Amino acid sequence: MSEIAFLGAVELGLVYGFVALGVYLSFRILDFPDLTVDGSFPLGAAVAAVMILAGVNPWLASFAALAAGACAGLVTATLNQRFGILHLLASILTMIALFSINLRVMGRPNVALIMQDTVLTPFRGLGLPDHYVRPLFVAVLLVIAVVLVARFLKSEFGLAMRATGVNAKMARAQGVSTSLHVYAGIALANGLVGFSGALFAQTNGFADVTSGIGTIVVGLAAVIVGETLLKTRGILIALIGCVVGSVLYRIAIQLALSADAIGLQASDLNLVTAVLVAIALVLPRLRARRAA
Repeated sequence: MSEIAFLGAVELGLVYGFVALGVYLSFRILDFPDLTVDGSFPLGAAVAAVMILAGVNPWLASFAALAAGACAGLVTATLNQRFGILHLLASILTMIALFSINLRVMGRPNVALIMQDTVLTPFRGLGLPDHYVRPLFVAVLLVIAVVLVARFLKSEFGLAMRATGVNAKMARAQGVSTSLHVYAGIALANGLVGFSGALFAQTNGFADVTSGIGTIVVGLAAVIVGETLLKTRGILIALIGCVVGSVLYRIAIQLALSADAIGLQASDLNLVTAVLVAIALVLPRLRARRAA
């Protein structure tokens, strides 16, 4: 695997690190199986791409993508909390609806951003090659996001949210508004995913309506790999593990696709993804059995 391919895998892993943080919030903190991310990821990419093409500042477009993802999460949370629809089914309904909404937002299946200014534009031409600048830039944003999410989860509101995920009945008995925390948690999770979609569109130069397919699997794989590598109950270390898992997952996929001896092609991406996730799920159980 060449240096450019390796750095490209690291960059993509860092971009999906925001997805991993969002999936960690929904699955691990709130115990809420949320498939909305498969729709909120391309939604963030679509909103950012359309706004950038309209001449809006790329940073403003990126935060608008974050807000759009949060709104998608609120729809899922409303279906679940207000109307009593099972969380899995509620997220599937939102995900399906978002496919049509994303087409409406872009007006076509994909939008190109190759010749447009993005959040990366001011950092180009500073003496470093572009394939170094992009992962470094995304890494800085990800560090900021990890610190902010960790501080949020350690706040009084964040502790109440964690209690809601652990035992909602006990949290309600202690006076916690569990519905409010589900709304906030799912909105924040999908907001991070929408921001990830905006970064994906700007670093790769396009937004596509199908770019969200399998996003939930990528996020889950990152979380599982991170938990396997960094076994701790600390929130900050767990969030760092999600990011590390996302990067290692992308590197593993790139290695598998680049290995000539295996004979895999780019069209085998979903197969490699499924196999790696299955391995990540099985290994901890095999270790537990061996330890027992």
